[in-house]
Amino acid sequence: MKVVFDTNVLISAFAAEGLCSKLLERANKHDFILYVSPFILEEFKRTLKIKIGLSKREIEEALFILKEVVNIVDPNKQGIIVKNVCKDRDDDNILEAASACRADYLITGDKDLLELNKYGKTKIFKPRDFELLFD
Repeated sequence: MKVVFDTNVLISAFAAEGLCSKLLERANKHDFILYVSPFILEEFKRTLKIKIGLSKREIEEALFILKEVVNIVDPNKQGIIVKNVCKDRDDDNILEAASACRADYLITGDKDLLELNKYGKTKIFKPRDFELLFD
């Protein structure tokens, strides 16, 4: 099963021990294959710095840990472009990542993405709903 985590899910996984960190552990145990794009990685770094206030060293450590778990897919190298599907252009970038790896699931807390329910063959779930697939 191929899965993309939106940046907000990744931030939650690192910011607190809870459901999102449990899902990241599942990816590490190979319960599914987790993908991110360069855009998601950059947004992850930026959010850790600006909103969480981590130091450069702490961000590098978080990226090191994350890169041990994820596969990186680059929609730009595949010529995949998603435009004007979402109100927020950044959300279109998340859909590009899902398209590039042909994700079965996109996991997000973003209301605009969740309203889509599905993009192509990718189902869009909240973390809690995704976790229920494993029960």
